[in-house]
Amino acid sequence: MSAPEQPGEARPDDVFSKRACGWPRRNKQGPVRMIAPEEMKSWIVHEDERLLVVAKPGDVVCHPSKAGPWSSLVGATREYTQLPTMHLIFRLDRETSGLVVLAKDARMASQLQRAMQERTVGKVYLAVLTGELAAPVTVNQPIGDDRTSPVFIKSAVSEEGQASVTHFAPLAVGRGFTLARVVTETGRKHQIRVHAHWLGHPLVGDKIYGPDALCYLEFIDHGWTPELAVKLLLPRQALHCAEIDLRATGVEQVFTAPLPEDLRDFCAAHGLLGSPTPETAPLVRG
Repeated sequence: MSAPEQPGEARPDDVFSKRACGWPRRNKQGPVRMIAPEEMKSWIVHEDERLLVVAKPGDVVCHPSKAGPWSSLVGATREYTQLPTMHLIFRLDRETSGLVVLAKDARMASQLQRAMQERTVGKVYLAVLTGELAAPVTVNQPIGDDRTSPVFIKSAVSEEGQASVTHFAPLAVGRGFTLARVVTETGRKHQIRVHAHWLGHPLVGDKIYGPDALCYLEFIDHGWTPELAVKLLLPRQALHCAEIDLRATGVEQVFTAPLPEDLRDFCAAHGLLGSPTPETAPLVRG
């Protein structure tokens, strides 16, 4: 007969007791961003009878919320297409902009989701990093939960984590920042942000993996403040999904989306010159 648990004693399978924070502070993150129907149409990159590809702004959630269909990308696309179901092939974090693929039928969804699991879909990101990255670098470090962080959702490089590989290549460098082309070999939660932080070049505007994870808790409690603007420089992480290559899935298409206005303006203001594209390009120094 096993000994009874003592008060406060953690069970071996009690993951939560091993965390610095037992639960996120609050889920509310300011006013709900509602999508206007005409706005939704302007995001469309490609549409056919089976597929919808949109360029999501960096302030829109992908998954449906309690605030109604026009409060999420999936809900808005369902209203736009008037279909009962829109299948989200992969998601982007709310504060990450760029290409999102949705299927209009279950068969196409299964085909693309299987390709995502097999890592045959090509994805290229553009990121603005703090610091100047001198040369291309590959980060091959496992990622797992950050059990020491007060932010429950935070991940970190950890020996107990899952294998994770990210390739960073500088496209433009200037005034203490780098515009980088980023490709991942694996698909872990927050992978690019975690590896950029481990590399010593966190993303500009990253509330969790930037200068201080407490920025995230401050944002939840008080919203975007002048103090956060000084620390983070941008109100959202400077990460953009710029290219999706579906040719290996049987869809003979490569979709691209240029940097959105907020990231273009930041690059222009900080000497990251030229016209960045997802393709590898000569290094530009501002």
